[in-house]
Amino acid sequence: MLTWIALLALFLFSGATYAFGRHKAQRLASTVKPGSFHSLPGYHGSYVALWAGLPAALIVLAAAMLGGRMEAALLRADPPAAVSALTPQGQNVFYDDARALAHGSQASETVYAGDLKTAIEAKAAQAKRLEQLIQYGALAAGVVVGLAGLALAYPRIGPTFRARNRVEGWIAVLFLACAVTAILTTVGIVGSLVWESWRFFQSVSPVDFLFGTQWDPQIAMRSDQYASKGAFGAVPLFAGTFLIMMIAMLVAAPIGLYSAIYLSEYANPLTRGVVKPLLEILAGVPTVVYGFFAALTVGPIFREAFNGLGALLIGGPLDSLGIYLSQVQNQMALVAGAVMGIMLIPFVSSLSDDIMNAVPQSLRDGSLAMGATRSETVKLVVLPAALPGIMAAMLLAVSRAIGETMIVTMAAGLQAKTTLNPLDTVTTVTVQIVTLLTGDQEFDSPKTLSAFGLGLTLFVMTFILNVIALRIVQKYREQYD
Repeated sequence: MLTWIALLALFLFSGATYAFGRHKAQRLASTVKPGSFHSLPGYHGSYVALWAGLPAALIVLAAAMLGGRMEAALLRADPPAAVSALTPQGQNVFYDDARALAHGSQASETVYAGDLKTAIEAKAAQAKRLEQLIQYGALAAGVVVGLAGLALAYPRIGPTFRARNRVEGWIAVLFLACAVTAILTTVGIVGSLVWESWRFFQSVSPVDFLFGTQWDPQIAMRSDQYASKGAFGAVPLFAGTFLIMMIAMLVAAPIGLYSAIYLSEYANPLTRGVVKPLLEILAGVPTVVYGFFAALTVGPIFREAFNGLGALLIGGPLDSLGIYLSQVQNQMALVAGAVMGIMLIPFVSSLSDDIMNAVPQSLRDGSLAMGATRSETVKLVVLPAALPGIMAAMLLAVSRAIGETMIVTMAAGLQAKTTLNPLDTVTTVTVQIVTLLTGDQEFDSPKTLSAFGLGLTLFVMTFILNVIALRIVQKYREQYD
């Protein structure tokens, strides 16, 4: 709470320094020859505000992010004799309970008595003092640095001071920091996946993982129990993932693309203004709502339809097919794929519509002037010219379908099965990753580490799809630029 108050105070302080700096620049500009003032008054105010607020804000944020670690390190610096006698795990629990007691949060259920009770009360009081010392120390340091920045920047305001260049330099540094953060985040994600996957592949052969057809990641406690080694063949998971993805794209691609063609080339402005926002509403519906819709509405409708069809076929030449259809249940790949396709329609439609609207009108006019009909113009001119953007929209929809979890969990089941039958229950890679990492897990068993193997494999496959799509985009972009 104190951190937020300090940041709010710094924000108000920076606003005040901006006003002071701008006022001084305006006053000086009125006393010199017009045009001789290098930078506008707003740049001078921004320069003063940056020096007064930004370093102080960095100090407060650093204390908020690292204060807990500093407190924990200082708390462990002088352990009591009773605590030193505990095991390392017991010491960790003790210090966590001391900090929880100091901060008013929930501690473990460990009961301390005797010297340990006295020690934890003393450490809790010390933790409270350390927390206050770090917070108020950071606040005092922020005040000192802010005033020092104001004292440094305010006197520099003058006709020849290049405040615009300095402010733009700060902005360039900010943009560079954002870019570096994005790159480091990507590197960190890939690095963590590679490291944990390497630990997993030390226990499970990559060949068995990539080409195995049995997925049963249950590790028994004793060697004589069933599935003591587990089964980590990922083929069923990727088969289910791509089966549902293909069904979803068979629904989303034609409906979304045809909707985009209608909105871009045929609809009048009034119709477009009504239909496009209604389509984009689908993108804002939470996936759990789609999951409920699939499980409670679409699933029963599909089951009754197939059961009714099966009842008609029983006793005829297709008796075996009728028996199979009469046993179809609510959860199936077809239900998950169909509902997921509905969810993906706005991704395809909205992006494709924007891309087709970006095609120069001169191409349409030239085609129509040569005697082509509107449909021929769309087919032979607009769609080829917009193909790179359409491919990007399709790729976005594919990536969204591969990463979907909630709809699959509620509508397709959790059974790992290698099948191309849309009426079977299947599971996907993302669902299994969530299942494996749900709850309290120890990251030292193949069962838990297999989630990282799945994540790395899925990352590589989607990366390959991205490269292929980019090559297609570049090819057609060169052709129609």
